[in-house]
Amino acid sequence: MILPADKTIPETAAAAGKFGTLLAAAKAAGLAEVLGGDGPFTVFAPTDEAFSKLPDGTVASLLEPGNKQKLVDILKYHVVAGRVYSEDALAAKSAKTLEGSIVNVSVTNAGAMINDAKLVATDVDASNGVIHIIDSVLMPPAKTSDARQVLERAVVQGAAMFNSGHHAACANLYHETLTGLMSTDVDPSLQQHMSSVIGNASRHHCDTQRAWTLRRGIDQMYSQLSAK
Repeated sequence: MILPADKTIPETAAAAGKFGTLLAAAKAAGLAEVLGGDGPFTVFAPTDEAFSKLPDGTVASLLEPGNKQKLVDILKYHVVAGRVYSEDALAAKSAKTLEGSIVNVSVTNAGAMINDAKLVATDVDASNGVIHIIDSVLMPPAKTSDARQVLERAVVQGAAMFNSGHHAACANLYHETLTGLMSTDVDPSLQQHMSSVIGNASRHHCDTQRAWTLRRGIDQMYSQLSAK
């Protein structure tokens, strides 16, 4: 991909035509102007196809105003200060992101990787930085204590809703909670557990059964997190 380097990072991404979801997310998070500023920045940019790999409903959930901070954290996890070209990134083997956590850079049989995301194109110059294109969305490490707190809040709020007869609202809250946690870098076994719980709950047409199925899944997940 050869693009002129007289455009900013957002302008370069827009011209490529493959980053609509990323640009929409940056705008919703209030980061579009930052990434269009002086920088320089290095952006590991997931394509629209990369975002489509996320569980159903994840992107829509992240774009909701109430999840803005979570979206900001995810996007900042894709950005490194400075203009870091691929050769330097591979030599460094890791980089600290604007979110504060580290991304790992490695070469495997599958190719060059940023964490578990494959680098599909590198060193796309912009006027205020450089873009490396990846095939998956990076998720910042989730803190176990944070995940437990999210579940605790959901159970308190959900129980009040359920006991007041608002079973559909309770089920929806539990569903949104699990969907939101799936967009964080929790343990793969927990990701699989949440996906299974959401799938099982979706088969119930009764709101009461759906709420209870999700609640049992939340309780099981909380127990696993507490044992870590």
